[in-house]
Amino acid sequence: MNVIDSVQEKLHMKEFKYIVYIAVIFVSVLLISNVASSKIVALGPFDFDGGTLLFPLSYIFGDVLTEVYGYKRVRKIIWIGFVMNILMALVFIGVIALPESVQGGNGEAFKAVLGLTPRIVLASVLAYAVGEFSNSYIMAKMKIWTQGKMLWARTIGSTLIGEGFDTAIFVTIAFYGILPNDLLVVIIVSNYIFKVGIEVLFTPITYVIVGFLKRKEGVDVYDRDTNFNPFKLN
Repeated sequence: MNVIDSVQEKLHMKEFKYIVYIAVIFVSVLLISNVASSKIVALGPFDFDGGTLLFPLSYIFGDVLTEVYGYKRVRKIIWIGFVMNILMALVFIGVIALPESVQGGNGEAFKAVLGLTPRIVLASVLAYAVGEFSNSYIMAKMKIWTQGKMLWARTIGSTLIGEGFDTAIFVTIAFYGILPNDLLVVIIVSNYIFKVGIEVLFTPITYVIVGFLKRKEGVDVYDRDTNFNPFKLN
């Protein structure tokens, strides 16, 4: 064994092939959803913010990451998404604050579309942190309780809790005082039903992705000795 291999073994720095791709998708879904959330849309009997069309995928990928790679690795990815969210908000705030070119730069249109984004991102980062960490924690704990069986129960059960926190916190902070209270309740209920429904619908696909990753990566983490403090990054 050479020196590099020895150091990697001591530091447990196992390199995985697919985790980076899933992490990038996870964070991208989060950022796109936040921008899309500026518009309230109607789809059949549901009224919800536009980000809801894509955001449930972040929980599906969060489930996949926790199931395969474990809570400790997911914790770092969740924080990366948190920081990128804040960076996006700061960029939009800065762009809106800067004076517009004398030749015109669609400033009013930009502000009309993204003017709510800082508030939405504030709502999102708080809801995201509570929801994602709750989802990942419950997913990891249920894996131990079920001894790795009934993946469907873990993905759906963790989503019921995580999406519940996420939806209530996000809609309340993002739209309270802007939309009528009765509409807020409709949006919260619609969002929650839609998001959980997407999780249930995508369960067979989740099984396929999890099975593929476990075979290819050669890993199936059980967080039996994990410190679940979300602020512990070591």
